[in-house]
Amino acid sequence: MSGLRSSILGTLLPGFEGTILPEWVERMLGEGLAGVCLFGENIVSPAQLRALTDAIRAANPSALIAIDEEGGDVTRLFYDRGAPYPGNAVLGRLDDLAATRAVGAAVGRALAGAGVNLDFAPDADVNSNPLNPVIGVRSFGADPALAARHTVAWTEGLQAQGVAACLKHFPGHGDTAQDSHLALPTVDAPADVLRSRELVPFAAAVAAVASGASGALTVMTSHIVLSQLDPGTPATFSRPILEGILRGELGFEGVIVTDALDMAGASGSIGIPAAAVAALAAGCDLLCIGTKNTGPQLDGIVDAVQAAVDAGSLAASRVEEAAGRNLALAAWAGTSAIPASSGAVGSDEVMPDARAVASTFSWTAEADEALTGPGWTVVRVDTAANSAIGVVPWGPFAALAAAGVHLGVHEVVEASWREEIEDIPAEAYVLVIGKDNERRPEVVALIDTLRVRHPRVVTVDMGWPGGDPRYAGVATYGASALVGEALAGVLAERGVRS
Repeated sequence: MSGLRSSILGTLLPGFEGTILPEWVERMLGEGLAGVCLFGENIVSPAQLRALTDAIRAANPSALIAIDEEGGDVTRLFYDRGAPYPGNAVLGRLDDLAATRAVGAAVGRALAGAGVNLDFAPDADVNSNPLNPVIGVRSFGADPALAARHTVAWTEGLQAQGVAACLKHFPGHGDTAQDSHLALPTVDAPADVLRSRELVPFAAAVAAVASGASGALTVMTSHIVLSQLDPGTPATFSRPILEGILRGELGFEGVIVTDALDMAGASGSIGIPAAAVAALAAGCDLLCIGTKNTGPQLDGIVDAVQAAVDAGSLAASRVEEAAGRNLALAAWAGTSAIPASSGAVGSDEVMPDARAVASTFSWTAEADEALTGPGWTVVRVDTAANSAIGVVPWGPFAALAAAGVHLGVHEVVEASWREEIEDIPAEAYVLVIGKDNERRPEVVALIDTLRVRHPRVVTVDMGWPGGDPRYAGVATYGASALVGEALAGVLAERGVRS
């Protein structure tokens, strides 16, 4: 095993299939693999997850064990039931920094107890485009200063539990109209706009934060083109953006992590091995490869990086520098680990409950007047799963059932709703519950059709609402289990039932 191969492996963070550690991952961890990224499909129970992380650490005590746990719609620990936290957009609307810090700390305790030491959160994007298809409620809000102060608070709470935070998606994914999982988005905003809007939360959380806590230890890049900063080059592959702005202007000294390289915005036209080489050359340290990686795939990436070094297009010292940063991060996590017995909520931590969450909902006057009493049928609109969120239980449906509130629910699919609503009685009041309603033409058509057919229609948007109140009579700014519980409580208080 050559020293360079070990260093190359020390930059790679693959995913894998299954709920036990595959032999090829165990072997590569022993050879110096930086760590692994876990996803919802790798988790079936707390005991199984802890056994898996113990096995990873036995193979490599310095392994980084990463996960996307944003504490809202994007959840991995609670993939089977939805997160018991409100999510960033609700926290931003509540605008209580102690509550945000408490949520970050609760997520950190849960992750530390599971053996995870790197969380790809918080989302520091400013959601400047309300029709953004991939950020939305993952953002603390559209105001840069608000997003900045809550990004800092969430980071403080998480890292105080010995779990490293990761700000994403640098230099800001909030003004895009495409999902970088599926395409390569372009943002054409002038540099001064980006600095006064997108960069504000990143700058705040990179800097040393209150109470002597460290700034964020890692930053994740975005696969988007900032045409007025580096035309034609995704940020993940851009030295002017990563070395010039993130390290030079913002002074970031920690680990730069790529968003998953299997996404279309990174490797769609060049393949993952070439994307890995380009990311390292641009200044990335830890390469998140994807979800269902394989040993031969990792070997192909190692070979591509080795070939780039041999050809002189990538310096061996750049690879060694990246691997060294990753080891230093793992060392921080090892010395900052919080014992599992310290999992109680601190006396200064006030977790937002369902009633506090409900106070952040927005209502139109029409919905406020109409949504009361019996006679209601619910139309639940299931839409194509966001690539970041996956297929996670959402909305108030489980909470309503648990509370014994009976509502006839028609489950419709976004693309095939017409036949599915035919048997709803004409006299029924209809409560439509969806996510990002106005952004989806078929959902708009569904709501318009129901308004013609029924005497009373109220719409609930559990995503980020657009500008037309007809499609978001009630906006909850999230669909996690806690937000669903809050909505169920509101419906129960108003006597809404079949």
